[in-house]
Amino acid sequence: MCSILIEATLLPGSRGSTLTGQLGDVMRESGKAAQGYIWSHAEALGIDPDLFRRHSVHVHVPAGATPKDGPSAGVTMATALASLYSKSSARANTAMTGQITLTGLVLPVGGIKEKVLAAHRSPIQRVILPKENEKDLREIPDTVSKETQFIFAERIEDVLKVAIPG
Repeated sequence: MCSILIEATLLPGSRGSTLTGQLGDVMRESGKAAQGYIWSHAEALGIDPDLFRRHSVHVHVPAGATPKDGPSAGVTMATALASLYSKSSARANTAMTGQITLTGLVLPVGGIKEKVLAAHRSPIQRVILPKENEKDLREIPDTVSKETQFIFAERIEDVLKVAIPG
């Protein structure tokens, strides 16, 4: 397992969204849920709702030759969208995983050990995980745990506070 990157850009003059990168149905649903949450909470997040009316968004998950699926990228997609719309860069030293609901809950996901180890192999110092996955850290080697800061989230707002400075 490797870490994946998620990119987002605004496209002027149209509305809607595009998701690319050889994504499976469940990962596409995660992207739509993330977008739904960000759009419906725009004002609370300090995002100008007119951006949604004047632009479409394109979310891309590179490594297009590699099929990707599952709900684990929901919080990452929500963070990418919040970063894009707020014009604030997300922290480069932070990885994250978790499923997102339309109401902003961060739900647990599988494969925590593999995801944490993949993040540790790259220059990642912080990992945001669903609160309900805290118990899965028992499987992480002590050497990795000591070198990694873990942040546990119950809601997407918890993620955005630490993933996007300011």
